[in-house]
Amino acid sequence: MELSEQEIVRRQSLQTMRDMGIDPYPAAEYVVTGYSTEIKAHFVDNDANDANDANGERIWHTGDEVRIAGRLMSKRIMGKASFIEIQDSKGRIQVYVSRDDIQAPAEPNDANGANDANGGLTVEQQMYNVVFKKLLDIGDFIGIEGFVFRTQMGEISVHAKKLTVLAKSLRPLPIVKYKDGVAYDGFNDPEQRYRQRYVDLVVNEGVKDTFLKRATILRTMRQVFDEAGYTEVETPILQQIAGGASARPFITHHNSLDVDMYLRIATELYLKRLIVGGFEGVYEIGRNFRNEGMDRSHNPEFTCMELYVQYKDYNWMMSFTEQLLEKIAIAVNGTTKVQIGDHEVDFKAPYRRLPILDAIKEKTGLDLASMTEDEIRVEAKKLGVEDTEHMGKGKLIDEIFGETCEGTFIQPTFITDYPVEMSPLTKMHRSKPGLTERFELMVNGKELANAYSELNDPIDQYNRFVEQMKLADKGDDEAMVIDHDFMRALEYGMPPTSGIGIGIDRLTMFMTGQPTIQEVLLFPTMRPE
Repeated sequence: MELSEQEIVRRQSLQTMRDMGIDPYPAAEYVVTGYSTEIKAHFVDNDANDANDANGERIWHTGDEVRIAGRLMSKRIMGKASFIEIQDSKGRIQVYVSRDDIQAPAEPNDANGANDANGGLTVEQQMYNVVFKKLLDIGDFIGIEGFVFRTQMGEISVHAKKLTVLAKSLRPLPIVKYKDGVAYDGFNDPEQRYRQRYVDLVVNEGVKDTFLKRATILRTMRQVFDEAGYTEVETPILQQIAGGASARPFITHHNSLDVDMYLRIATELYLKRLIVGGFEGVYEIGRNFRNEGMDRSHNPEFTCMELYVQYKDYNWMMSFTEQLLEKIAIAVNGTTKVQIGDHEVDFKAPYRRLPILDAIKEKTGLDLASMTEDEIRVEAKKLGVEDTEHMGKGKLIDEIFGETCEGTFIQPTFITDYPVEMSPLTKMHRSKPGLTERFELMVNGKELANAYSELNDPIDQYNRFVEQMKLADKGDDEAMVIDHDFMRALEYGMPPTSGIGIGIDRLTMFMTGQPTIQEVLLFPTMRPE
C-alpha cells in the first residue's frame, strides 16, 4: 500500500509517541462526565448552586470540573496557549489549552517536576510542546480533563488541565469548507460519501442527524404498537418459498439440506401464521430483499415494518395509520408539516381516501370500470405502458395508475379498492365486485404503505394462488407461488385481520426531507470499487 506524505508523517508521530512511553491506543476505560451540546445548552454564568434544571438536566457553572472525549477537529496554536475544537458523539465544543496548565500523562521522574536535562522543560511542558503541538493531528481521539468556563469572546469552553491520547488517526480527514453554514468544498461526492459513510458522518454536518431521526421514527413506531398491546416478533429471513409479495427474490443454497432458499421478500405469510396461532397483534421491523433495480428510491435490501391485527379491517387500518404517521412526524420534527423538496407535506390526520378507478378517471377521464381487458390494454399502450401483452386486467390498471396518477398525489392520500388480480392476499370488497379491500398510501408522489383486509377464506386463497401461477405462465416473473404450509395454516382458521406494510427507508426520506434512499441508509448497496 502506497502511503501519502501525510500518512507517513502520522505514522512517524505514532512511533514518536510510543518512544516517549505514551500508548496511542490505551486499553483503559476513559470516563466521560459531560458532552459538548449538553454543556453549552445548560451553562449558567451565575453562582447558583442548582445542580439540575426543571427537566433533570445538569446545570453547568464556571469552574465545574468535567471530562470530555472526542475527535480533534481543529487546532489554533498561539505560543504557550492554544484553542482546539473537540467533536464528541453529540456535537462540538471549544477547548482552551495552556502549556503551563497541562499536567503530565504520568508522574515525572523527579517528584518536584523539575526541569529535565533536555531543553529545560518540565514533563508538563513537554506534553504541550511535543505531544500537543507536534504529534497530535486532526482526527485524533483525545480526552480532556478540566473545567467549564466562558471565554472573553463569550464562547462556552473547557479549560484543559490534563490531556490524554485515546486513539491516533493514521489517515487525514478531508477538509470541508463552509460559507453561511453551507458546505461548498470538501467531501461531497455522493458515491464517495456512501462508500465511506464513516468519513461522511465525521466531516459533513447534518448527516448524523438524519440517522438519529431515523432512530426516532423506529422508536416512536414501536412505542405506539407496544402501547396498543401488539407484540414484536422475528420471522425467518431464509425461506424455502419467496412469498408475501410480488417481487423477484435473491436465491442462495443451503449446503446441509441441499436445497435452494430465498432471502425473504416480505414477512407477511409468517406473521399471518402467528395470527392463526392466537396473537392479537404482531409486528416485525426488519430487512427484506428484492433482486430488482436500484435507483433514487429503491435499494435491493430495505427495511420494512409489517403489522397484523385480528378483528380489524382496512378502514380501521387507515385511521390507525394516519394517527401513527402524525405522531411520528411530531416526534421527529415537532410538527406535522414536513418540507419534502419543493412541497410542504402535512401528515396531520385525516387523509383523503380515493378508490383507484376514481383516481384514474379523475386524472385521465378514462372510465376503466366499464372497459374490457382488451380495451384497457389499448388505452395502456396509448399512455406509454410497455410490454402489455403478458399483463392481466389488474396489472394493466396498476400500470396506468403508476403512469398517470401516482406522482400527482403529494399530500398523504389513501388509494383504495384495487383489482383482485393485483391483490392475491386481500379479502374481496364487501360491496364492489372484482375489487378488494386494499389501500396504498401515497405521499409526495410515491407509495409509502400497502394494507389489506386480509383474505382468510382458504378456498378463495388457493384459487387466487392458482391465478397467480397462470400469470407466471404468461411471463410475469413477479407472480406469487403457492405456499402450501400457509394454506394449511389458513385451513385451521384465521380470524378477520387487517395488515399493513410501511417502508421505513422511504418514510425516513419523507420525514427528513432527503431526496434519495441512499441518504437514509448508512451503507447503501454500491457497485464494487
